[in-house]
Amino acid sequence: MKSRVNKILLIIVGLSIIFGGGVFAGMSYSTYHALTNEDKTVDISKVIDLYSATRSSEVSFDQFWDVWDKIKQKYVYQPVSDVDLFYGSLQGLVAGLHDPYSIYFPPEKAKEFTSDLAGEFEGIGAEIGKRDEQLVIIAPLSGSPAEKAGLHPLDKILAIDGQDTNGLDIMEAITKIRGPKGSTVTLTITQNGFETAKEIPIIRDTINVPTVKWNKDDNGIIHLQLLYFNDTTWTEFDKATKEILLAAPEGIVLDMRTNPGGYLDTSVRVASEWISSGTIVSERFNDGKETTYTSEGQHRLAGIPTVVLIDEGTASGAEIVAGALQDHKVATLVGNKSFGKGSVQDFEVLPDGSALKLTIAEWYTPLGRQINNKGIDPDVVIEEMFVQKQGTDGTKVEDFVDKGLEKAMEVLKETGN
Repeated sequence: MKSRVNKILLIIVGLSIIFGGGVFAGMSYSTYHALTNEDKTVDISKVIDLYSATRSSEVSFDQFWDVWDKIKQKYVYQPVSDVDLFYGSLQGLVAGLHDPYSIYFPPEKAKEFTSDLAGEFEGIGAEIGKRDEQLVIIAPLSGSPAEKAGLHPLDKILAIDGQDTNGLDIMEAITKIRGPKGSTVTLTITQNGFETAKEIPIIRDTINVPTVKWNKDDNGIIHLQLLYFNDTTWTEFDKATKEILLAAPEGIVLDMRTNPGGYLDTSVRVASEWISSGTIVSERFNDGKETTYTSEGQHRLAGIPTVVLIDEGTASGAEIVAGALQDHKVATLVGNKSFGKGSVQDFEVLPDGSALKLTIAEWYTPLGRQINNKGIDPDVVIEEMFVQKQGTDGTKVEDFVDKGLEKAMEVLKETGN
């Protein structure tokens, strides 16, 4: 199971990229070999030879080839790259699913995507997604230019450098927002309508995605921030857990606010530290089959009073952890309803370096609650997570009181009693 789990991604939203383009027939592994040369490059003449094999009683591919020919003959800017048309067709094929989490990546984009998961890229450091066909901020990453500029979960992105985002897909948005360190991008942002829209210039930087932070207060309470689930998260979390146990904690506040998710296997391992046995999460497929992931590892944090902080930016893998701890009654959830990204993406790198990320299932909590489009409801709701202190201008972190953390500490104290 482990090898399969490692292929499954719960991807962020901002990493959840869709492409526009034409329509094309799907390529199986055998078809791939039929279309490529020995050096694994696409042989466009072999693609054209598919013409005779793409007849269908339901869909006529004559129209596809007719459009292909018209582009080659009439498009004003010639020559047109056959390879670009080919990859663009595959992008459009997957886009035809109308699922923002299913994506075909041409080789260069596939390389960028895997680099993001490794934890370093240049940009503003915010996960981008869609809600009701509107581009939104899922979560600004901790310490990122996006967070410092004041972006918040569910901020609507109305324009990028003055260009209206209406109809813009996620990949196009991310491409426009990203850029070299030191350059500036201006986002037009609103929370509740055009009347309150404002332009926010953000200076891009190299984003080293942090994953785990923790500290201990005078009462022996650990504030453990879990900020992402990427390649380095488990190593950092394992190290932090060893240090926390040496500190003899009286309780833990697991802070997953604005955590956009990441790898499934890491989410299962993290949740398992609090859950001694039983289901962590289950996935359901289109054929009715179900795969259950159960607790594993050492369960080193089991029995320690725990409160979990969540908000609208808590998504994907973070929702799996929160839902599992809530269902097993090993933690109290405090904050706001989570984002509701609970679908399963299989990520496969193809031989030519391109990749396919495809939604293959949905996730359910141990008690069978659907996460996708539903989110996780907290046990204790926080009306206002951060409150600005009087006499401050609201430009620094210390200008705000963290009411969410205060409430979590309060609930933890009550739980401990």
